[in-house]
Order: sequence, then structure tokens, then C-alpha cells
Amino acid sequence: MKTLPAQLLFFFHHETTRRNFSTLWKFFGFLIFIICFYTVIFHVLMMYEGREYSWISGLYWTLTVMSTLGFGDITFHTDLGRLFSMLVLFSGVVLLLILLPFVFIQFFYTPWLEAQQKARTPRELPDDIRDHVIITSVDPITTRLIERLIRQNIPYVIVTSDLQQANELLDQGFKVVVGGADMPKTWERLRIDTAALVVVTNDDLTSTNFCFTIREVNEEVPIITSADQEHSIDILQFSGNTSVFQFTRMLGESLAKRTLGLGRTTNVIGRFGELIISEMPARDSGMAGKTLAEMRIRQLTGVTVIGILEKGKFKVSTPQTIITDKAILMLAGTNQQLNAFDELFTVNYTQEPDEAQVLILGGGRVGQTAAEILTSHNISYNMIEKRSTLAKKSVNRNIIIGDAADLNTLKTAGLETAKSVIVTTHSDEMNIYLTFYCRQLRNDIQIISRSILERNVTKLHMAGADQVMSFASLGAGKIFQHFKPDEISLFTEGPVVFNRKAGKRFLGKTILNSGIREKAGSSIIAIRRGDRLLVSPEPDTTLQENDEMYAIGTAENEELFMSL
Repeated sequence: MKTLPAQLLFFFHHETTRRNFSTLWKFFGFLIFIICFYTVIFHVLMMYEGREYSWISGLYWTLTVMSTLGFGDITFHTDLGRLFSMLVLFSGVVLLLILLPFVFIQFFYTPWLEAQQKARTPRELPDDIRDHVIITSVDPITTRLIERLIRQNIPYVIVTSDLQQANELLDQGFKVVVGGADMPKTWERLRIDTAALVVVTNDDLTSTNFCFTIREVNEEVPIITSADQEHSIDILQFSGNTSVFQFTRMLGESLAKRTLGLGRTTNVIGRFGELIISEMPARDSGMAGKTLAEMRIRQLTGVTVIGILEKGKFKVSTPQTIITDKAILMLAGTNQQLNAFDELFTVNYTQEPDEAQVLILGGGRVGQTAAEILTSHNISYNMIEKRSTLAKKSVNRNIIIGDAADLNTLKTAGLETAKSVIVTTHSDEMNIYLTFYCRQLRNDIQIISRSILERNVTKLHMAGADQVMSFASLGAGKIFQHFKPDEISLFTEGPVVFNRKAGKRFLGKTILNSGIREKAGSSIIAIRRGDRLLVSPEPDTTLQENDEMYAIGTAENEELFMSL
């Protein structure tokens, strides 16, 4: 926060402040004139009654009557004097008790508070800032992105024209600059010429305006934008965006790809050169109850099981780890290795004729995209949508108008025979409710749920979801992957990938005896050695000083890993 002298300097040099003070002086001048006028009239009337008081007494009487104190030690004896007293009293109520507080608050106190807020919130970035990320909107995606930027020590700033929002963000610990993103001068103050990336996730109209403004100032800085509507993509690209993403569509695709029986056994959640990180639900695979050592996955396919996800919690696996029916295996390997894994552990799902294999709850953009993906893979489904207007606009013929929380509607849609449920409503509260409801009705069904806010992922798993796809993590991961293509970005919730040079601490040690798994709870998934990338290195691989180690774990594991 800026010092008091700086706030005073900002306040008294502001043009609005000078106008306000002019109004204040006029009011106080008028008030003083009225007090003096009443004092003179007081003396005239007292002389009329044959009494005489000093000018101090006259001023004293005027102030006590106007302020309604009325001590009663000096009073008029004639009707004319009493009428004058009532006039002074009523004018005093209006001037001192009503107008004075209003004028003071309106023209001094409120501007002073606003000046404090404005002086507190920065208007520009320092001249020496470099390679920073500029964000134009605060939402679940950018909030998640900021967390990743902080972990990587990458400078960022949020730009907003709303002073109140700026101060709220400052109180929450965010870095903020106040300014209109549709004004070229603002981008100059944000040091756009030295910025590494601009992230624009406002609505399509606002984003288009912002992007044209940015390009007016700088033609080279990369801009990543989100598009709400598909028809907006071309417009946003024309306005100068480097990349335009439809995160809602990506979310629908990700949810659909996690349904049982869709495509390959594993689902890709991250790429880094030849290294592919995938996930596979152990459900119906025949692995339940067996240890990883018994499955011999690495020996048979070359794929490394780097961890287990169960109810949203990530754990680094060991050969003695027992696979449960609810477990999701996190796999690392090349495309060839994962293809070999698919061939060996493929799960064939049979589909009954005239029965929906998947039930989609929610017919919005995410649900519609999931339906498209299922249709392209010849997987039957039914969709429940409560809003009749949205249902009528949909080209989907398998849509049922009704409340997904109604038992009869769920039965009509085929809940009793479906293999999977995709919960896609635009409310985390409703998603939690529907997930729990479906789990109570069918304990054996696969439930895949959408989460908007990261904090609700754990709740959805507690409610019974087998897998949760976070809108925030998917969007942030996609942006970060574009920003840092040499980093691994996972489009899922829970595990994170981090990297560090081996240095002298691990020089000459093998992965097995490095203590990384035991002390940091992390699993090394790749090593960059010069121009080579060692994918899924063997446990007996000897580490060199300049090796770049890539490990996977939780955020807590990352802190332990960095401390080593």
C-alpha cells in the first residue's frame, strides 16, 4: 500500500478533487453567511425587546438553535422573536443536520476513499519487467493458470477496469493493474512489447475488442483466446489471435473419451515429444485384486505405471501396489508401447440392441459435444435436458425433456441398463447432487462428471464419481502447453508434472537409489539428456549432472522434490 503523503498528493492533484473542493467552499461560505446574518438579526430583535447581548452571545445563540441543542439560557420574549427562533431552527436542521453531512460525504469523504483505493492499485508495470503473462479476466481457467505460473516463477498480471474488483483481487494476493483493456495506453503501461503472452478469456464480443486493441499496439505478442461460440472462432482469429480454443467443446470431448468402450483402452492426458501420458480405468479389465508385479506391464509392453488415481487422489505406484476396481492407472510410454498395451489389455464391451450405452445428463454445449463424439464411435446414448427451449434447438434426436433428478425420467432414459453416465450440467452443485443420486441408484455404473471449480473435484469423487474432468485444469493445461511447449501439461485433476536438473546431488546415482520415490513420493517419467529424451527410463539408469529429470506427483510431492 502506498504511503499517506503519496495518497494525499494523488488526492489533491486530481481534477475531480479540485471541483469537489470548489463546491465545498461555496457551501461553507453560504453557511457562514447565514450564521452571520442570523447573528445580526438576533441583535436587532433583542434591541427591539430592550435587551442587549454581546456579539459572542449572539453567535452562541445562533449556533445552539441551528444545531437543535437549545440550552434555553437565552430566549426571546416576543412573538416576533419566537418566529425568528423557529426560522433559525428549521434552517439549521436543513443546513447542519442534512446538507452538511451529505456535502461532506459526497464531496470529500467518498472521493478520499476512492483516492485511497486508486493510490493503492497500480496503474502500470515497472519498466524492467520481462517475459510476463497478461490476463484480462479472472475465471476458473485463469485462476488455475496463475497457480501454475506461480509454481514456475513466471511473472503475471491481471488487467481490469473495475477498481473494486482490482482491490478485491489485491486482497486475495493477485497481481493487478487497473486500466481499460480496450485502450491502447493501458497496454503500453502493461509493457506489452516485453510480454511473453496475453490470455483473453472474456466473452466473444469483448475478446474481439481487446484483441484488436492489442494488435493496434503490438503485432507480435502471442495471444491465446477462448471462444464461447463456434462461429466466433474465425472472427477471433482474424482479430489477431495466435490460438483460439473452445474449452467447452474440449471438455465435452474429454468426458466422452473416458466412457467405457470408446476407442482405445487408454486415454491420452498429456504429451511431451515421444512421451505420452495416459490413463486407464482398471474397471472390467481383469486387473482388480492383482499387484503391478503380477501384471508385468513394463516387461510385456514397455509401458510404465507411474501412479494410481483413486477417488481423485494420486499415489505413486510400487510393484507391490494392489490394483482395485476403482483405480485408474497412470501410464507413461511411447505411442508404440501404448499400442502394445492396448492390444494386450483391451476390454471388449458388448452392447445390447436398442439400449442406450451412455446416459448424458445435461444438453448444453458440453453435453452436445459429448454426444457428437459418442455418435462418431457408434455408441448409443440418451440425453436428458430440463430446458425445453434448448432441447428443441438441439439436432440431437435422442434427447429426453425432463428433470435428471426425477427417478422416472432416469428410468425412461435407460439408467437401469446403461454402462456409463456423463454428468455435464453447468452447476457444480447440481453435478454433485446428480452424481450422488445416480450412484445410489446404480452402484455398478461408471459415472464421469464435469467440474467447473477445482475445489469441487474432491466432493464429486466423494459423491461417487469414477472420474472427474475439471474445466479449469483442462483449459489451464492447454494454455500452459501452448505457452511452454517444452513442459508436460496434464489435462486432468490431481497429478502434476515438474522438472529439475539432477545436479551434483544425484550425480552417479541410479533412479532406484536416488531416494526420489521414497523421500518425495514422485516417479521419474522421463530424462532429457542433451538432445535425447529418455522415455520411461529403467530404474537402474544412472543420473548425470546435466540431466533434466521429469517427475510426476501431487503439488505436495513437487515441493518435496524441489527441496531435494
